[in-house]
Amino acid sequence: MKIIVSEEIESVCPGFVGAAVEAQVRNTEYCPELWVEINELGERLRKELTTESLKELPGIAATRRVYKACGKDPSRYRPASEQLIRRMLQGKELYQIDTLVDLVNLASIAFGYSIGGFDADKFVGDTLTLGVGREGEPYEGIGRGPLNIAGLPVYRDALGGVGTPTSDHERTKMTLETTHLVVLINGYDGNEERVRGNAEFIQQLVRKYCQSDGGSYTVYR
Repeated sequence: MKIIVSEEIESVCPGFVGAAVEAQVRNTEYCPELWVEINELGERLRKELTTESLKELPGIAATRRVYKACGKDPSRYRPASEQLIRRMLQGKELYQIDTLVDLVNLASIAFGYSIGGFDADKFVGDTLTLGVGREGEPYEGIGRGPLNIAGLPVYRDALGGVGTPTSDHERTKMTLETTHLVVLINGYDGNEERVRGNAEFIQQLVRKYCQSDGGSYTVYR
């Protein structure tokens, strides 16, 4: 996939850096070893963070700033990474979906970036463009129904929106049949080293839990 960062995003976040991880994978309903890793991270975060201090994590703080710059209230439309960590800090269990979804959630929690996991075979065309949602633009968030994405950063393929930092789209979501994975990491804090670290962590996870060679990743701006 070719990924283009639009002038709309560059104007509100000139330091943006993203990474796309692509791999052939085998998904499963549940992976107990992965959940040991998720629960251990949750225990550590509950010792280190509060629901207020988590907003100061660089990846989350930068995403919230971009939301505000685009005209969206980040407390009403929380970035996914903030949603996940906040749930952990409140002592609530994360939703268990399947190994790929759970793995992407772990990677988001571990680095604080809102990242999207997609079934790449469901993309239309060969290009994704990162722009800003428009008023009235149709979008169905996974498990959320119609979502107002006006003012949210959004990746679009040839057919329309596929991913925002708040929720990805039903059309391109991962399922148990997914074999071609693409994960997009959104570094609104401009920290290329950390974005690369997040990409390499995802590669490690798919090698451990998805019978994959880890695939490859590319950085884009």
